[in-house]
Amino acid sequence: QVQLVESGGGLVQAGGSLRLSCAASGRSISSYFMGWFRQAPGKEREFVAAINWSGGNTDYADSVKGRFTISRDNARNRVYLQMNSLKPEDTAVYYCAPTLGRRSTLNYWGQGTQVTVSS
Repeated sequence: QVQLVESGGGLVQAGGSLRLSCAASGRSISSYFMGWFRQAPGKEREFVAAINWSGGNTDYADSVKGRFTISRDNARNRVYLQMNSLKPEDTAVYYCAPTLGRRSTLNYWGQGTQVTVSS
């Protein structure tokens, strides 16, 4: 089964930027649609962005559209999330996973990476 390790989170001021990375191991993710999800304290996990296997098509939640960019490097078995113009409401633990539509296809999650945006 594929193992996913997210990294790149941190503390940033509102308006700042972060780049998250998702490293996959155990199997190639090159043929999978991949996505990013996030979970804020006291809230359910929600969809953030997804990308098709080639990187030619992407999908974003309305709340991040125009600010976040998802990309992938199949040769390195990695997926990225560039986050610009961050807002305090973006504060959450961010996870990556293979997706079908806007849902993860796995029944488990990695450890995630914490993003905290201060006002």
